[in-house]
Amino acid sequence: MMTNGVVHANLFGIKDWVTPYKIAVLVLLNEMGRTGEGAVSLVERRKLNQLLLPLLQGPDITLSKLYKLIEESCPQLANSVQIRIKLMAEGELKDMEQFFDDLSDSFSGTEPEVHKTSVVGLFLRHMILAYSKLSFSQVFKLYTALQQYFQNGEKKSVEDADMDREDAERQMEKEELDVSVREEEVSCSGPLSQKQAEFFLSQQAALLKNDETKALTPASLQKELNNLLKFNPDFAEAHYLSYLNNLRVQDVFSSTHSLLHYFDRLILTGAEGKSNGEEGYGRSLRYAALNLAALHCRFGHYQQAELALQEAIRIAQESNDHVCLQHCLSWLYVLGQKRADSYVLLEHSVKKAVHFGLPSLVQQRAFAGKTANKLMDALKDSDLLHWKHSLSELIDISIAQKTAIWRLYGRSTMALQQAQMLLSMNSLESVNAGVQQNNTESFAVALCHLAELHAEQGCFTAAAEVLQHLKERFPPNSQHAQLWMLCDQKIQFDRAMNDGKFHLADSLVTGITALNGIEGVYRKAVVKQAQNQMTEAHKLLQKLLTYCQKLKNTEMVISVLLSVAELYWRSSSPTIAMPVLLEALALSKEYRLQYLASETVLNLAYAQLILGIPEQALTLLHMAIEPILADGAILDKGRAMFLVSKCQVASAASYDPVKRAEALEAAVENLNEAKNYFAKVDCRERIRDVAYFQARLYHALGKTQERNQCAMVFRQLHQELPSHGVPLINHL
Repeated sequence: MMTNGVVHANLFGIKDWVTPYKIAVLVLLNEMGRTGEGAVSLVERRKLNQLLLPLLQGPDITLSKLYKLIEESCPQLANSVQIRIKLMAEGELKDMEQFFDDLSDSFSGTEPEVHKTSVVGLFLRHMILAYSKLSFSQVFKLYTALQQYFQNGEKKSVEDADMDREDAERQMEKEELDVSVREEEVSCSGPLSQKQAEFFLSQQAALLKNDETKALTPASLQKELNNLLKFNPDFAEAHYLSYLNNLRVQDVFSSTHSLLHYFDRLILTGAEGKSNGEEGYGRSLRYAALNLAALHCRFGHYQQAELALQEAIRIAQESNDHVCLQHCLSWLYVLGQKRADSYVLLEHSVKKAVHFGLPSLVQQRAFAGKTANKLMDALKDSDLLHWKHSLSELIDISIAQKTAIWRLYGRSTMALQQAQMLLSMNSLESVNAGVQQNNTESFAVALCHLAELHAEQGCFTAAAEVLQHLKERFPPNSQHAQLWMLCDQKIQFDRAMNDGKFHLADSLVTGITALNGIEGVYRKAVVKQAQNQMTEAHKLLQKLLTYCQKLKNTEMVISVLLSVAELYWRSSSPTIAMPVLLEALALSKEYRLQYLASETVLNLAYAQLILGIPEQALTLLHMAIEPILADGAILDKGRAMFLVSKCQVASAASYDPVKRAEALEAAVENLNEAKNYFAKVDCRERIRDVAYFQARLYHALGKTQERNQCAMVFRQLHQELPSHGVPLINHL
């Protein structure tokens, strides 16, 4: 069979075949052998040796690109190769015949130029054997293809020379044209040999796993895969790469189709049976079911995923495959997060997996309220195994989970340390083309935590840089892009709320809801509450509270309870808010969520202030303010200091004049600190409240100039930020 001057066999019947590009590589090898050691420097020879392996294993490239690669390594040799190919292409057919006859001389002599068992020697022998098997008509077609290959290379060289003489603007346009040409080079080169196909598939699979931005675009990769499958429909690995490629563009039909074809071809060709003995057939079936479950879970088909997972578990139990069962356990946990009725099955499975110390077990213990030291001990035991066997992916997952656990417990400093540790680690897994393993879900999670932690501290420029890096590393159509999309939307929402732009925050709710329904409903209620739409906000919060209690989402339950309590006191019903806050405090203590507990105590202190008992409120504040100032967000630090100053002023009402003046001075200092905190996050609404309160205190202290300055700041901000009918200072 002959296509584009390429002689090939169906189903990879032969190892290799001759193409015009490979003739050019053969010319390069021949010239390297003929050139003496003195003619080529040691550095140039080393560069040529490094260039050879990609040329032998990679797909065919254009002649002009081959010239450029050789010229970068050794300009003198590039000129010799160009002259040799020109003489062969512009000569006669007998010149190509003579060239292949002379190749056999490379192995002759007591000290041959090339050893028969070396990489170059095997390539030469394959080419000589493939050429000797060609009929005369096939040889003629090959020579015609060589002439066409040379002519195309000459045209490209002329175009490049013309481009160099043009101005910079024209050059940029030409470079854009060259990019599209290079994308089509692989597809226009004809079918690949078996080695080229295997190298291409392994390279693209590694790039999809580790650095998706450097892989071919989904359309280009699928075009090349279709070309491969056209000549070899039973090439199982090509079907699997097609499955991974379709996942990039969220094509559920094509990805399912490719996945089923992969396991069908794997069983039919007997590849698994040869490598795994009698277990090959059953192994393919159980991993097919497991991958199908993962695929359905990825697209949100949780019922189908659970059915496929049960099938995988059944086959794995029959075969006593503990590795497959552990993978099934991990996906059971994922389904447990998505479906409320899967927790019973998860807990039953976790009891059998205590010995393995799986990350999913640690995560479930964290949600169950276990102490941090017990969780870290469990992770330490599994980390010992991971480091011992250099399981880099599991090490990354473990560190990412430590980051999430510390954030769950409210220790932002420890979370920041773990995230930095993960990002600064060098990968233990070697990958091709100098690609580091930095595009996994663990790195995406760590970077999202970093962005949120920086935003909480008012470092919005740094957070924007982290998000920009995330966008470049994880394109919108990649698997983990939803992580940074949700993170970006949440940061924008918080900034809009801090700036008093409730209409902008409301427009962001739709995007958050699309990525995370629970988070979207909660943010919608927060906006309604800020807009003084208390009835609608209360309905949303009550529905969300019931749903989160059913899902056992304790962290969100506490956040909803705090919002409900705030709604009550803003509606002048602080007594109703007290039992709600006590319930939130009990949950925070039970699940050891220290930061949420501190925030709940802060709200309790404010409720007591409203009820007229500021002394008890100050006592509560001393319990909660230390964790907030140590690990809290800038906004919460400002709220805490603002509340301290309010309690100080309220308590000073019964003091004698001298002591009262001292208390008011201390309150003013705390207000200045709170104002600095609010300024860092650009929370103008709260700065307005601080300015109003400071003006009142300065007036009481008789400081007219300072009072007027604060009054002017308040007036400017009050004109920009109308109060929506809510009394000032009536929120925490």
